This record gives sequence, structure tokens and C-alpha cells, in this order.
Amino acid sequence: MTKHEPRPRKRTLIPLLVAVLGVALGVGGLALLHVFAPGSPSSMAERAARSEARAVPRPLSAAAIRARIEPSVVDVVATLTYDDETASGTGFVIDARTGLILTNNHVIRDATSVTVTVAATGRTYPAGIVGVDVPADIAVLQIRPVAGLLAAPLGDSATVAVGAPVISFGNQAGAGGSPAIAHGVITDTDRTIQADDGVAGFSETLHGMLATTARIEPGDSGGPLAGAAGTVIGVDTAAGTGGSNTGYAIPINTAMAAERQITARHPGHGISLGVGGFLGVVVGPGTERSPAAQQERERSVAAVDPTGATGCVPTRDDVTTPVAIAPVPAGALVVGVLCGTGAATAGIGPGDVITAADGHPVKSPDALTAAMDAIRPGTVIPVTWVSTTGGTRTSRIRLGPAPAV
Repeated sequence: MTKHEPRPRKRTLIPLLVAVLGVALGVGGLALLHVFAPGSPSSMAERAARSEARAVPRPLSAAAIRARIEPSVVDVVATLTYDDETASGTGFVIDARTGLILTNNHVIRDATSVTVTVAATGRTYPAGIVGVDVPADIAVLQIRPVAGLLAAPLGDSATVAVGAPVISFGNQAGAGGSPAIAHGVITDTDRTIQADDGVAGFSETLHGMLATTARIEPGDSGGPLAGAAGTVIGVDTAAGTGGSNTGYAIPINTAMAAERQITARHPGHGISLGVGGFLGVVVGPGTERSPAAQQERERSVAAVDPTGATGCVPTRDDVTTPVAIAPVPAGALVVGVLCGTGAATAGIGPGDVITAADGHPVKSPDALTAAMDAIRPGTVIPVTWVSTTGGTRTSRIRLGPAPAV
């Protein structure tokens, strides 16, 4: 029997969220970045004039900058089991003592497992997801501390000026090995961009971005953008479209503010700490209680399987709207069940309606999702559901790790 390998894809947002190229670009390519409100020439000139008055460290040679930054760079590979893909991007070590790594959230979005390879040594390690800040597009990973791990020196993005020379580092095209570098200058320090990942089907708006002529390519997302002093001033995130040489990076001050909130385990808007438990069912979003109304909503976004199949499916793309549903007034309608999960083992099927989990009633899809997010992977919980034939069952199910947010 031939072993099935997930499709590789390079992830990048476009204006491209540059980062990830890892999922093999062939699966869909890069997302397009549309710039909204670029800074006016006068405002850019004013910022440049103000910056000239600031004292700046003596610039280093390109070789010296590379020697300082490259040892911290890692290749990030995210396995998206339920999308049948792998995604590749970049990251960099920010604390060698504790093994903390910074990257873009879009690099690991939907990941069921993550590994990082230290470019300087070629050694690969499993990485845990400490947490993510979705609006900031920042993720914090952690590997076990290892001898020789080096952290990147961090700069102050508040002092970055238009015209300042920069070098970007990244895992272009998911090639791995010594990071690719690109030279350029800063062209704006406060750009708003809309980034869209055409492969994964999501978009986001990012504010206060650094714009640079250093070309950012798929797979570079999450890599360090270094200034002339040999310190990291930004996180490579998106690439321009239409042949544009403009790339975009999250200022390091913004990225580290998100990192501090995540590592301090402070909840906040858009911040998710670790990963929650995963039952293995696919439910639609929403607070609608009626399973019939949930079924009708699903009909608008997914085809109905005319065969009325009741088994599990390998990926979320294989999910179809169930024909028959359980005869109950409220609960979370199961649209699909993923193979190899606790739900599949327990015998939950499409069209069934989950009415209780972990001892609490479930009134809607969002209620089920919130309940799972609050429970750690590996926990065994009782789950009650009504089948399409009207029978009620309760089973104790061990939760797996949920895909990353």
C-alpha cells in the first residue's frame, strides 16, 4: 500500500502575507496584498527628516549582519492533517534559554503539529504552540532548550526611518537550508495592508506595517527583517503583487508586545493560548440552535451528498451537507466527522446532533466550539448525541489537539 503524503504548500500573504511558503506553493500559490492608504510623499518626507536628527548606530557590513542574524533563523513546517497539506515558513529564536520562537500566525494556521529546523545546524525539533495573536498575525512557538541555540538580537522599530537599509531572511519556497536573503530599504513605516491567502481562503487587515524594497517571497513569512545595526526590526509577513518589489513586515515592537502578552498568558482580543481539545466533528459557525436551520445554512456553502453517506472523511474538503439529521430542536449539527478522531471512534456520524459535552448542555455549534476550546487535549469527556434515527447515545471520548487558530 502506497503511503499517502500530504500536499506541500508555501504560505504567504499577499500583499502577500509573506511568510509561509511551505505548504507547497503548488497547492494554491500566494495570497494577494492590496495596499490601502499608502503614506503621502509629504508625510514620508517629514518622517525621513525627523529620523535624520536621530543618532543611529554605526552600520555593519552585510556579512556582519548575516553573521549576527542567521544563527537564530529556523525553518517552520506545519502539518495540516485535516487539510491534507503541509505548510512551510520561517521563524527566529527570541529566547535561547527557554526555546521561544517567533513567526507569523498565518504560517501555522490550521496546523495539527509543527516542527522547526535550525538552519545553522540542520537539526529538527517538534515545536509546541505557546499561543497566537490573530489580529497581529504573530505566533509564539517553543522547542526544548538545546545546546548552541542562539537568539536574534532585537532592535527598536520605533527608530526605523524611511530610507534605512534592511536585509530580509527567509525560507524561500520552503527550500530549507541556509536562509535566502534580500537587500532593500524602508519606504514607509506606517502602512495599512489587506492580505489575502488565496489557498486557505482567509484575509486580514494589518496596520502600522513596515514597507521595504527587500523582496519578500513565499516561505519567507515569519523571518527576521534586520536593520543596519544588525538587529531585528521587523517580521517578514507579506509580499507585494503584480511584480511589485515592495514587501511588508510587522514592526518588531508590535510583534514583541504580542509575544509578551502571550507568554504572560494574558487573555485578550484575538489571543489564543496553546491549543484546545478536538472532538473530530465539523460543525458550522453560529449561535443558531435549530439543527434544521443549521442544515439549511450548510446547504448554501456545501453540496449535499446524494448518497447520504454516514462515514468519516479524511479532510474537511471532503465534508458535504448531510441529507438526514437528528430530530431534535436544539444542539450542534454534525456536518462531518474526521477519520482517526475520537468522534469517529465513538461512532458519531454526519447528521447526528450533539446535545451535551463534558456535563454541560450544547445548544448551538458555537457553544460546542467554545466548550472544546476550554478543554486540554488528552482529556476524556462524556459526549451525548442524538442520531439521525432518533436514538440518544453517550460515550466517553478522548480529545485530540485542535488545529491551530
